[in-house]
Amino acid sequence: MRPSDPSKPSYVARIERIESDSRGANVRVYIRWYYRPEESIGGRRQFHGSKEVFLSDHYDIQSADTIEAKCVVHSFKSYTKLDAVGNEDFFCRFEYNSSTGAFNPDRVAVYCKCEMPYNPDDLMVQCEGCSDWFHPACIEMTAEEAKRLDHFFCENCSSEGQKKLQNSHATSRQSDTKKQDKANKSGLRIGDNGHVT
Repeated sequence: MRPSDPSKPSYVARIERIESDSRGANVRVYIRWYYRPEESIGGRRQFHGSKEVFLSDHYDIQSADTIEAKCVVHSFKSYTKLDAVGNEDFFCRFEYNSSTGAFNPDRVAVYCKCEMPYNPDDLMVQCEGCSDWFHPACIEMTAEEAKRLDHFFCENCSSEGQKKLQNSHATSRQSDTKKQDKANKSGLRIGDNGHVT
């Protein structure tokens, strides 16, 4: 929806109901506002995505003339699966109480050594040992280095992970031979990818 100050970004709202007078003029929309993080009492935090909005308890009535365009507010999960994020795409993972500043849910999962909630704008790498996610900067790595990784094990899993990698490479021929022998005995077929089918 069009802001009163043209230098500000457009407002985001969910239309709850549309009404007009008997002549079809004076169309009004009953809306529920979405707040941007900087409009909330706590302000924008490090983990808030650039396209994140909060569904508020703030209802309003506006003229339909203030509607600029249609946008899509995705669930957090569906937003993270988008192939490309357009100007009309936003996501919401919290409901926001505009008078108290409280969020629902009031807790979300945290990741990395910094123990921050996931920000879909930030690159993260996943440990192959514990499956936790890490920001490259938190593990003393550049984003470019992180993008080139074939395997990653965090500090806690690194010694165990390196052993697993070394063992998997060193024993791959023995393992393939054992699998083939076992498959021949049991009548199972080994696929081209090494999985028993």
